[in-house]
Amino acid sequence: MKEYDLISIGTGSAMNIVEVMIQRNPKIKVAVIDKDEPGGICLTRGCIPSKILLYPAELVRTIERVREFGIEVDMKGINFEMVMERMRTIIQRDIDMIRQELSHSENIDYYPAVAEFVAPYTLKVGDVTMTSKMIFLCTGSKPVIPLIKGLEKVSYHTSDTVLKMKRLPESIAIVGGGYIAAEYGHFFSAMGSKVTIIGRNPQFLPQEEPEVSALAKRELEKHMTIFTNYEVHEAEEASMGKKRLVAVNRGNEEEMEITSDEILIAAGRGPNTDILHPERGGIEIDKRGWIIVDEYLETSQPNVWAFGDANGRYPFKHVANYESFVVYHNAVLKRREKADYHAVPHAVFTYPEIASFGLKEEEAIEKYGKDKVLIGIRRYQDTAKGEAMGLKDYFVKVIVEEGTMKILGAHIIGPYASVLIQELINLTYTPERSAKPIIDGMHIHPALSEVVEKAFYSLMPPEQYHHVIEHHYELPIK
Repeated sequence: MKEYDLISIGTGSAMNIVEVMIQRNPKIKVAVIDKDEPGGICLTRGCIPSKILLYPAELVRTIERVREFGIEVDMKGINFEMVMERMRTIIQRDIDMIRQELSHSENIDYYPAVAEFVAPYTLKVGDVTMTSKMIFLCTGSKPVIPLIKGLEKVSYHTSDTVLKMKRLPESIAIVGGGYIAAEYGHFFSAMGSKVTIIGRNPQFLPQEEPEVSALAKRELEKHMTIFTNYEVHEAEEASMGKKRLVAVNRGNEEEMEITSDEILIAAGRGPNTDILHPERGGIEIDKRGWIIVDEYLETSQPNVWAFGDANGRYPFKHVANYESFVVYHNAVLKRREKADYHAVPHAVFTYPEIASFGLKEEEAIEKYGKDKVLIGIRRYQDTAKGEAMGLKDYFVKVIVEEGTMKILGAHIIGPYASVLIQELINLTYTPERSAKPIIDGMHIHPALSEVVEKAFYSLMPPEQYHHVIEHHYELPIK
């Protein structure tokens, strides 16, 4: 039996804590276990490789617009193999660097293998049994594979495997209507594939505000086909090496068939605790399999902590990083700090880009009451920089509490949305969470950040807001 000061399962955000603990105590002994390539999901098959791919896609769509500005450009072709190989080269370089650091650290025993609990505070990794009074569970997640008749007999990709693709498919069907489907739909369509997205939710990108989703759908449909409210029931191999999907409309039960060269299953991500057997370690999981934690991110077993995707709360790398600092304070420094999720941001890197945080309109009204909610909106095109960029219909939507000017949420669709939203996020981490500094502060003119400032100049009740977007802005809302 090997004894450690810390056992960490996962090499993603858990390493934030491991590195600091080693700096504080050069004699500490840590077991780091990861069945996959080191670096965590974000680096190896999530945010980073997908964004390396999405930047060339953004360039393609930008080049397609340059004629609007009097610039004539011939785009002779896209080297898909080069795009993919560049991504893999960058990612592999970082993976190899992390593996080297883990393998040569005097403080770390690195186990590239599967771990499973055999008793409380006791794990088995291959032929090694180990124990520690402190354990971090950063086990990540895995793609959810929906129950589709015949799918097991058909070759398909997930977000974990699509990065290994060597040749551009002439056509690809994407099952799912969320972030992963939207981003890969954007990528493959920009590369030249015929893309069909089939989402089971009535709303494309269901986590977004309806008017944001509707505008995103309208813009993306210029380059692909998007079906919503369809359930894929059956998959089969078709002739000429193609695959066929049968989907049924969840409203009128109308059936349709989609034939494509490749299938990408993008139906979300789920827990992978089945191989960990947390119940043997006295660790409770919910009915879906996510590890249950309290507000301090501690599991049902004292001094065993779960963060990142493993606890099923917010599957974002920035949340995992934040949670790692919470766990550091609670587990290592022995302070009692609660995890605070009042303003968790996210972005969808499509064309147009989308960013959001906080409450949506319906949530704000339900929590604060219709009379206490004000909504502001401003289109990019109503700023000097937005007009210079030839932008149409993209907008910033802000939601505040009437009277206090407390920022409740913000939703942006348009270029640099993930950058523009950051000043709002930062303000919500001040005691007052007030929009007043944005209104009082100077914004550079003419810069795109003015669209955020001007959104607060148009605060209005919800009824008036909907009249404006439907009759004056003529934005789609469904």
